Amino acid sequence: MICTENLKKLPVGFDDFKKIRENHFYYVDKTQLIEHLLQKWGEVNLFTRPRRFGKTLNMSMLKNFFEIGTDETLFEGLYISENQKLCEEYMGKYPVIFLSMKDVDGLTYDEAENALIQLIGSEAARFPFLLNSDKLSETEKEQYRGFTIIQNGKYCIDKGFLISSLKVLAQLLYKHYDQKAIILIDEYDVPLDKAFQHGYYKEMVSLIRGLFGQALKTNSFLQFAVLTGCLRVSKESIFTGLNNFKVYSADDVQYDEEFGFTTEDVKKILAAYNQQDHFEEMKEWYDGYHFGNADIYCPWDVINYIDDLMSDSKAKPKAYWINSSGNDLVKRFIDKADTTTRDEIEQLITGKAVQKRIRLDLTYDEIDNSAENVWSVLFTTGYLTRLGESENGMYKLVIPNKEVLEVFVLQIREWFDRVVANDQASTKKINCGFLEGKVEDIEQELTMFLGETIIVLDTKARNEEKEIFYHGILIGILKSKSDWAVRSNRESGDGFADILVKPKNPDAGIIMELKYANSFNNLDQACERALEQIKDRRYDQALREDGRNEILAYGIAFYKKRCKVVVERL
Repeated sequence: MICTENLKKLPVGFDDFKKIRENHFYYVDKTQLIEHLLQKWGEVNLFTRPRRFGKTLNMSMLKNFFEIGTDETLFEGLYISENQKLCEEYMGKYPVIFLSMKDVDGLTYDEAENALIQLIGSEAARFPFLLNSDKLSETEKEQYRGFTIIQNGKYCIDKGFLISSLKVLAQLLYKHYDQKAIILIDEYDVPLDKAFQHGYYKEMVSLIRGLFGQALKTNSFLQFAVLTGCLRVSKESIFTGLNNFKVYSADDVQYDEEFGFTTEDVKKILAAYNQQDHFEEMKEWYDGYHFGNADIYCPWDVINYIDDLMSDSKAKPKAYWINSSGNDLVKRFIDKADTTTRDEIEQLITGKAVQKRIRLDLTYDEIDNSAENVWSVLFTTGYLTRLGESENGMYKLVIPNKEVLEVFVLQIREWFDRVVANDQASTKKINCGFLEGKVEDIEQELTMFLGETIIVLDTKARNEEKEIFYHGILIGILKSKSDWAVRSNRESGDGFADILVKPKNPDAGIIMELKYANSFNNLDQACERALEQIKDRRYDQALREDGRNEILAYGIAFYKKRCKVVVERL
């Protein structure tokens, strides 16, 4: 364990800029975002990036920079503090409305609407001084009271008032400060995603369109707005009529280094914690994202892995980003894949690129309309990244790193389990074939299974590693026979048998040894080698000790999606 006495704390799970700076956590400086925003000056700016790439922390940083009454010491030593003229003109000069919509969720529309009401009510409650402001009329103070009515412990904003609530709050703040407001909306698309999942998408689109339309389109009290999200929801669905709208997706060169960690960022943080030796595995697992012209790492992963290394110098990389939320999108993609798409997924798994036309603006209810749309969303949400530049909307897509590869492999294995469960006729025929020694039935059905399966093989892997994949397929099929005892890599005789099966019949036993052939023509030879291994190493011993003397030994060889089976009675 490394001495941490003089090291800054790692901000694991922290996305509050003020808390990170006040408590002296390690902070990767992204304050250049402020300078770029003010230089480019879009009235409404939308940034789309995958989950866990620092969107919320950046929004918190913007809030703390611009908001009236800010603590200027929070920015000491950071990039933006060197631009004294800009800081004097803009730091702490604006009222700020900040909403994070990540928790606007519910099984019904009413539940989600109520979550939004609680969010807006809680934000409005940050400005109680408006009730005593000598710059607001009694009517305007009454409007403010409409935000803060509480019934049964909850904010109770009138539904007719909800649509105009952000605009009204900006107006009241403007009246009080004589300064237009900045509106920050983090994770703007989460309510739409949840609404689509739970079946009230149209109602939520209507609500968000109305809320954003008033706050961002017809709001003369708005200085500028920044929104973040994972998906660039089409302008026609919720941003209708917004002519002052700039979108910066992961594909844009502008702001390409402002979200996520650059290679330089990663090298600095590794050096700060004396973990430079782990750069290559950090790169292999968590690099690979390409935003604009920048090569980007997932910050959530980098920080979590360094945190683990500080406690255990032998810690191995984990799928931190993948485990931080569900992977329904990949699951849906694989479930819906036709034969062509399954072949393309296999290409991705082996590290090859797949060329696709990408739509950067979609509505959530369009995602499942076509496989092409799902490819687009996999790209925008970080499960795929691009190689090189896009040409006429065509992208060369690859899996970015080892972590995301793991989620594809995991979801493919779960998908195969569902295939086995749903294809009882085929699995029954395979299992009966093993019990009765019918190699032709086994070969035919198993080859059909392989043809439908997404093969998860690393082309550079050793044959032993490839055998593990086919081993898993067979185990899945055999375990569908609930009254069979199936043992994997069981010690028997002079070694470990790949698979031992104890059927319901107490006299019967099955042994299987698997091999991966280097070519289709070598399948027969590989089968014979498997059988010889069973006999030479006496893998039948454990079955005979159990009183099972009617033993069938199977040598099974695989090459890609083809198999060969031979049997011998021992």
